[in-house]
Amino acid sequence: MSGAQKALMGAMLAAFYTVLISCADAITKLIAGGYAAPQLYAISGFLVVMMCLGANRFSGTRVRGLLTVCPRAMALRSVATVLAALSFFYAFKLLPFADVFIFIGLMPVMAGLMSGLILGEKVRPGAWIALMACFTGVLCLFPEGIRAMQWGHAFAFAATCFGTFSIVLARYIGRWESNALAQVFYPNLAIFVSMAVVLPLVWKPMPIADLGWVAAYAAILFGARWLLVVALRLLAAYAVTPMMNLQFVWMVLLGAVFFGEVPGAETYLGVAIVIGSGLFLIWDQFVPATVDIKAQPAVSPRR
Repeated sequence: MSGAQKALMGAMLAAFYTVLISCADAITKLIAGGYAAPQLYAISGFLVVMMCLGANRFSGTRVRGLLTVCPRAMALRSVATVLAALSFFYAFKLLPFADVFIFIGLMPVMAGLMSGLILGEKVRPGAWIALMACFTGVLCLFPEGIRAMQWGHAFAFAATCFGTFSIVLARYIGRWESNALAQVFYPNLAIFVSMAVVLPLVWKPMPIADLGWVAAYAAILFGARWLLVVALRLLAAYAVTPMMNLQFVWMVLLGAVFFGEVPGAETYLGVAIVIGSGLFLIWDQFVPATVDIKAQPAVSPRR
């Protein structure tokens, strides 16, 4: 598979990931209205772990599927995933979707910085321009200005930091191992174990309908995270994260239909800038690094 084909496949997988993760976020917001975070994540984490074990059992590579060659990086990714999940839970509980995704729009900038430090990926100047434009789009999306920040915004910012760190670590781990299952298994195992410890303190009986929503959340999350890991092996981290801004589109629709949230005109302006920046970064992956031949001195062949 050529570099351009890998970039295109990675972009398609990342786009589909945004659909799945937006649906999962909508369920998070729904559950957050009546239950504590450990209840959602302990149950869903357990279900995702079971799905991973089942997938490993029928894949024919039982041992390899659950082992990792990067235990330290995997441990860091697992901790970051737990912290990101908790932060997103309370962000969605306290803020409208549009406010949360204002901070998700910062992820390309953070990924550009982190990928340079952690992955050693060089970001071309044109890509940095797109990243700054993306940040401008984020500022357009902020409904009431910086002075309107609340605890929900702090949780959203923390979620963005931990989430970006987890994504960049996923690409780092993907350099050394090709099995995506391990990267889904261990973070969700960490979520399940950490949330199960405090679950007895916050447990609240759940009707069958709510349990069904949690099960749907787990299934969607399992598929979404698997897709993301594969996408991060095909496309640079700073180019995958702008694709995640497509979540703005899906969450505007879900917020309007299920939660009665209607964003203002500045939201749509910011979305247009952010998505345009993300598409430019994807295009940037198709442009090969070239050498300016004219700038080099001509050398005559030896006679």
